Amino acid sequence: MSNVKLAIVYYSSTGTNYQLAQWAEEGAKEAGAEVKIVKVPELAPPAAIESNPAWKAHVDATKDVPEATSADLEWADAIIFSVPTRFGNVASQMKQFFDTQGGLWAQGKLVNKVVSAMSSAQNPHGGQEATILSLYTTMYHWGAIVVAPGYTDPVLFGAGGNPYGTSVSVDQNGKMIEDVQGAVKHQAKRTVTVAEWVKKGNQ
Repeated sequence: MSNVKLAIVYYSSTGTNYQLAQWAEEGAKEAGAEVKIVKVPELAPPAAIESNPAWKAHVDATKDVPEATSADLEWADAIIFSVPTRFGNVASQMKQFFDTQGGLWAQGKLVNKVVSAMSSAQNPHGGQEATILSLYTTMYHWGAIVVAPGYTDPVLFGAGGNPYGTSVSVDQNGKMIEDVQGAVKHQAKRTVTVAEWVKKGNQ
C-alpha cells in the first residue's frame, strides 16, 4: 500500500481531459495512492459556454467536481495535470491557476512535488507535445520533480508514443481517436511509484 497523496488537476471544456483524469485516478488507486480530482476554475464567459452544446453539457455534468485550490497542491505529494492545448500552449484556465500559486512558491511549498502531465488536441500535431512541455516549464520554476512516461511500457506505443505525457487526438464529434486508457493508467502508476520513492527518501 502506497502512502502517496495524489492530486489530479484538470481543465476540460467538453470532457476529454476529465476522462483522462478519471483514468489516472483509477491507475493511481490501483497503485495504492490516496487521490483527489479537482478542476481549475472556468474563465470563459457564459455566452461562450452557452453557444457550444457539448461545452455546456460538460459544465453541467461536472458542477459537483471541486475546484482546485492552493491547499490541494500543498496537500499533495504528487500532482498529475491534464489540460487541452490552446494554439500549442496551456489553456488559459490552467495557466491562470498556475499564476495564482506565487504564495506557495515563495514559501517553498511546491519544491519536490512529483508531477506529470497529459493533454489533448483535435489532431496529432495540434500542439499536444508543446502544451505538455510548456506546462513543465512552470514545474521547473516550482522546483518540482517531473516524471514523464518516456517509453517505460509497451502500452505507450499504441497510445501514440508521446514520451512527455499521454496525449490524445479527438475527432470532430469529441471522440478519442487513440486508445490511451492503458497509457494514462501506466503514467499515473509511474508517477505514484516515483513519488513514493521521493517520500521515503525524505523521511
